Amino acid sequence: MAPSTAMPSGSGRGGMPMGQRSADARFIVMMIPHHEGAIAMAELALQRSKRPEIRALAEKIRTSQSQENSQMRQWYRQWYGTDVPAWGIGSGHGMGMGQGMPGMGTSLEALKNAPDFDRTFIEQMIPHHRMGVMMASHAEGNTQHPQLRELEAAMVRVQNQEIEQMAQWYRQCFGGSGS
Repeated sequence: MAPSTAMPSGSGRGGMPMGQRSADARFIVMMIPHHEGAIAMAELALQRSKRPEIRALAEKIRTSQSQENSQMRQWYRQWYGTDVPAWGIGSGHGMGMGQGMPGMGTSLEALKNAPDFDRTFIEQMIPHHRMGVMMASHAEGNTQHPQLRELEAAMVRVQNQEIEQMAQWYRQCFGGSGS
C-alpha cells in the first residue's frame, strides 16, 4: 500500500488536513486567477492602446499566460485528480485584479475608464507583474514537480524582462521630458 493511502482519513503529510493541498497545488490555484487578471488587462490593451509596442506586449501576455493557465490546469487534473477549484473574490479574479489585496494597485474598472490608457496600463501591469514574480519566486523553493519549477522560473524571467521593458517605455513616454 502506498504511504499516502495508508494514512488515516483526514490527515495528510505533516498532519495537515487532506483538504490542504501541496505547495504546488496552492501555487496553481492562486496563479491561475492572477494570470486571468493580466489576460483581462491585455485584452483591454489590444482594444484601447494607441501604441503598437504595448499592443504587441499585450498579445504576448495574453498568449503566454493563457498557455500557462492551460498547462497548469492540465497538471492539476493529472496530479490531483480534479479540476482547479475556483478561488478568489467576486468574479473569480481575486488576486488577479487585486480586489481586496492592498498594494496590488490594479483595477480593471479603472483601466477601462482611464483617460490615458497606455500610461495607466503600464502603471497597473508593472505592479501586477511584480506580484506574479514574487509569487513564482517564493513558490520555486517549495515546488515538488520539476516541470512546475521550470514554469515558475520562466515566469520570473519573462515577467522581469517585461517589467524592465515597460519601465523603459514609461520613462521614455511619460518621464520628465513630457514626450
